[in-house]
Amino acid sequence: MSKLEELIAKLCPDGVEYKLIKDVCNINRGIVISKDDISDDSGNYPVYSSQTENDGELGRISTYAYDGEYLTWTTDGANAGSIFYRFGKFNVTNVCGLLKIKDSDCVLARYLYYALSITAHKYVNKGMGNPKLMSNSMAKIKIPIPPLPIQEEIVRILDNFTELTAELTAELTARKQQYEYYRDSLLTFGEDVEWKTLGDIGRVSMCKRIMKAETKSDGDVPFFKIGTFGKTPDAFISQTIFDEYKGKYSFPQKGAILISAAGTIGRTVIYDGKPAYYQDSNIVWIDNDESKVLNKYLYYYYKLKPWNISSGGTISRLYNDNISKAKIPIPSLFEQERIVAILDRFDTLVNDITIGLPAEIEARKKQYEYYRDKLLTFKERVL
Repeated sequence: MSKLEELIAKLCPDGVEYKLIKDVCNINRGIVISKDDISDDSGNYPVYSSQTENDGELGRISTYAYDGEYLTWTTDGANAGSIFYRFGKFNVTNVCGLLKIKDSDCVLARYLYYALSITAHKYVNKGMGNPKLMSNSMAKIKIPIPPLPIQEEIVRILDNFTELTAELTAELTARKQQYEYYRDSLLTFGEDVEWKTLGDIGRVSMCKRIMKAETKSDGDVPFFKIGTFGKTPDAFISQTIFDEYKGKYSFPQKGAILISAAGTIGRTVIYDGKPAYYQDSNIVWIDNDESKVLNKYLYYYYKLKPWNISSGGTISRLYNDNISKAKIPIPSLFEQERIVAILDRFDTLVNDITIGLPAEIEARKKQYEYYRDKLLTFKERVL
């Protein structure tokens, strides 16, 4: 029997009391903070807002509104219901709410953080297209409150999981920086190698235009538009159209490097050879001869964005002419193979979700979520 199981058997064998958030916390909202007062490098005190990146930090200012141990949550938008643990001096904007424990001898803030992380999202109101978890809804959330020794043991276990994931994530960040450094170094050449335009290497090609009437929401062959490029397709074409257009018009060879010319410009996908079709002019590729320039060499060099991007009004676009005129170095085939081999190893380590650090981080996250949900499931004691 584990320590936690022993504590539960000893302290609450008949279940635990459940309480409303309003009974264990003081609930407040953040304040409006002018964007002009926020910067990335000045000021000592963080300003937290609705985004989940960088722990929700928007920037820093020279004053603080809160000091101590709090929980904050996102009240509006796509991240509504996201819960954060805060400690120290900080600020939060008006799209965040704050929880301050009334009695720390009854509820630990870290315990409440973990409990709300699996509960709060269930109370988000997703109506009217703008998800919300306002203070009145937060107040009604009911959570289990086991005796303090049990809360402490749960926090210890889950903090260990969190710390391990944080260490792996930090290592992954360092590896990515190392990868980018070596990529940039390996792909930096002087006049000792031949430089060519991409137009000299091969013709900029694209699939034949697919009309909307030729697509369906399901079907035989996925049709990737710029919005679904590299993601899950939401449109399909028939096998008949695919076979006809593939036979008559330009179509990428297996291994060709597809480039997004609109949306997120310059994003690349390696064509895997499986039946698929791509939106003309928005997704293009260079029809290169691999006996001279390797596809994977182009794939890595494209990460350096060697082209100029044309802007017209508010829309930026990568035109065929921008791609054709982009100049890149062409070392020997042997050197290309050497560079690709080195960068492939780095790429696998930092990006492959089936092996390497990303896979380990994903496994730890799933393990954490499993134990978190299991540890925070209690039978409610009838009073």
